[in-house]
Order: sequence, then structure tokens, then C-alpha cells
Amino acid sequence: MTGTLLDQLAWRGLLQDQTPGLAERLARGPIIGYAGFDPTASSLQVGNLVPVMLLAHLQRAGGRPVVVVGGGTGMIGDPSGRSAERPLLSREDVAANVERQRGQLARFLDFSGEAGAVLIDNRDWLGQTALLDFMREVGKHFTVSYMLQKESVRSRMDAGISYTEFSYMLLQAYDFLELYRRHQCELQVGGSDQWGNITAGIELIRRVAGADAHGLVAPMVTTAAGVKFGKSEGNAVWLDPALTSPYQFFQYWINTDDRDVDRYLRMFTLRPQAEIAAFLADHARDPSARTPQRALAADVTGMVHGSGAAVSAAEASRILFGDLEPGEAHADTWRLLATELPSITLPPAITADTPVLELVASSTLVKSRGDARRQLAQGGIAVNGQRVSETATAGTPLAGGYYLVSRGKKSSFLFTPPSD
Repeated sequence: MTGTLLDQLAWRGLLQDQTPGLAERLARGPIIGYAGFDPTASSLQVGNLVPVMLLAHLQRAGGRPVVVVGGGTGMIGDPSGRSAERPLLSREDVAANVERQRGQLARFLDFSGEAGAVLIDNRDWLGQTALLDFMREVGKHFTVSYMLQKESVRSRMDAGISYTEFSYMLLQAYDFLELYRRHQCELQVGGSDQWGNITAGIELIRRVAGADAHGLVAPMVTTAAGVKFGKSEGNAVWLDPALTSPYQFFQYWINTDDRDVDRYLRMFTLRPQAEIAAFLADHARDPSARTPQRALAADVTGMVHGSGAAVSAAEASRILFGDLEPGEAHADTWRLLATELPSITLPPAITADTPVLELVASSTLVKSRGDARRQLAQGGIAVNGQRVSETATAGTPLAGGYYLVSRGKKSSFLFTPPSD
């Protein structure tokens, strides 16, 4: 799809609201825009991909993205979208989270060249600002009644909101002012729950610098079933592979509801309109192939974990669901599956010529040596994707020295090589 940045965002479902005059400002030339990410957890989660994609499209349209990791605001915590006070983190925890998130955010944008993206920590200025100076320069420009009108504050009045979280809006407004001063940043983007904070920053820039600034927000994303986006069986889907493995991450997207996949392809990939339409046409002809879901999972997993992890996760998924012969998979795929399946190191006594009974009996798929013999006699055991009898040998291992033992269609066990 061609057109302006706003046209692109609207088609992709990433535009809910914008400040008056933004279209005219964009028509005059490239703009510098930012999104902020508070390090209140050790990892970002997939809900954070919405502002990331806003910045990606801004860069593709010729603008310069600024990514702000909130080492300063993370000490306070944003009350937006929360029904209760967020526990305060220690300085050490915030600093550690900043470093983890910095590495995650660096994967999504082009940081090279003079016009490349910029990644900074707002503690660089918030940590150096004296309280009295802040109150005089920022606080005097906001009345209590103005702040009470913001949804992030108003929604918490009955449950209670501390002065700490009440002041968060002023800190984020000050961020926007400092970014305008330091980087000529004229635009802030985020989810719709950030609209109040964004407009506060715009007002501060107008009052202090006498300049115009703008805001743009995307809608909050939910699934067709009404579940908050980014939740899987009650748990967040994290970008950190130690919290959500690349395979589990891939499976989250593969399991996208048919009612959501068109929307997610537009929102979370850079695929053009014609390609997305072709995926959906393929899906209409053969829903079981899950063509759009596979494209979605491959693109987002590749963006977050790298192309190699995306290929391994796709292979692993196809193996476990019977769409790929184990012998066709790469060693990296088995290395990934070793973290997902029950597994042990291959006993040294087992070689390719060892009776398969010894291999099967060493797994947890059978209760005993006798059970292993019965399962083999009944044809219920496969090794490396091939049904075997008791008279067979373990055979040649898979790539990397792995053995996959399967019982039926849903139970699998992996033997890993001693050196792995």
C-alpha cells in the first residue's frame, strides 16, 4: 500500500487518534518521534510491539525514531491502565531491567548512520534534575484540575492514587520537553492509554518552548475472543527467550485465531497489502495449512529472536505436528526442542547398533523394560520418525546426534548428544 505515514498506519489498524495539524506537519518533511518503555519488568512483552511498530513505520517513512528506556520514570511507574499501585522497584532492579530491555529494543530499528534511530535513557536528565527546579519549570504549568481530568488519574480516584504515581504525568511531559530540546523531537507515539500523558507533554512544550508538538496513538489490542493481547493461558508472552522460549513464542502466533490473523499481519509485520491478501486467499482455500499464521509467526519470531531461531522454531513446530520428517530438520532445531521436550543425555552404551529396546527403555515414555517391549510389539513406538519393532537397532542419529522417540502422536522424548 502506498500513501502517507498516516494512511499506512490507518490501513494497518495502528491509528486511533492524532493531534490536529499532524498531517500538515508530516507533509512538510520527515519528523523525529519517540516512544517510551518503562523497565518495570526484566523483559518487554508482545504488547510492547505496538509502539515499536509505530516507530518502525515512522522510520520507513523517512522519520527518525527515538527509543526512550525509562530508567528515571521506571523508578515511579505509570498508573495508566492499572487499577492498583505498582510496587516500587529498587534502583538496582531498574538498572538491570534497563540493560535487558535496551538489548531487546535494539533489534527492531535501524540505528546506523546519521539519520539512524536513537536509544536513550531518561534517567540521563531526570536523575540530574533538582526537585525545586522541576517544580518551578514543570509543576507550575499544570493545575490539579487539569491532571484530574486525565483518565490515568480519574480511573484511580476511588481506589486511591499516591502522589508518586499522580506525578508520573509530569515526568513524562518533561521527557517530551527534554527530547524536543535535545533532539528536536516533535512527536510522541504510544498506545491509546498514553494519550493523557502525551497531551500533557505537548502542552508543556507549548508553554515552555512556545512550539508545536504532536501525538499519535494506536488502539489497545484485544483478541477476537476479548482476551487482552499478549496473554497466553494467563501468562504474558515475553520477548526474553529465557521467559518465553522462541518455540513457545512461535506457537503463540501460530495459534492466532482465524478472526485475528488478518489484523495481526497488518499490525505486527511489514508485509505489503498484496502479500497479506494472498495469504488470506490461500487460507480460504485450505484453512488447515494455516498459511497466514505461519507467515505471521515466522516474521514476528524472526524480528524478536532472529531469523535462525525463527527457522528452528518453525521446523520444531512442523515436526511435533507431523508436518516435517525428523530427518529433514537441522541440529539447531533439535537443540531448541531439547528445551521443550522431556530429554536426557544419550547413555554412552547406546550406539547406532544397539537394540532399539535399550533406547526406548531409557526414555520416560514407558514404565519399564517390559512396557517398552509391549509397545514395540504393538507398533506404538517410532524412533526418528520411523515405526520400529523390537528387532530393530537404534539406527543413525538425527542431525547433531539426537534421537527422537515417540509414542503415539502426542508423546515424545529426546535423547541429546553427550557433547550438547
